[in-house]
Amino acid sequence: MKPLFRFAAMVGLALTLTLLGAPQARAPHQLNPVPDSAAPPPDGKSQQDEILKSDRERDLKDAARLVELAEQLKQELEKNDRHVLSMSSLKKTEEIEKLAKRIHSRLVH
Repeated sequence: MKPLFRFAAMVGLALTLTLLGAPQARAPHQLNPVPDSAAPPPDGKSQQDEILKSDRERDLKDAARLVELAEQLKQELEKNDRHVLSMSSLKKTEEIEKLAKRIHSRLVH
């Protein structure tokens, strides 16, 4: 029970620190140019900057949700005096895992 909470808390803390400490560590996205009425500069710098900015906003939003879920899970585990997890706790751990993977995949790519 406690190792599961520690894992969730560590994942949330690590992702939050990663997002807040090193937003420039992401590699730029490689996209095919999309025809547009307002053509971007030849190097596509502004489009790339907008993509990185939106990714960062999604990462921060997902990290906030991750921390919120970890706190809720902690509260549920503290209330529960039995050594059995409720279905809602299990679902929270699954959602925490999905969020962590989603954030990780955006940071790596």
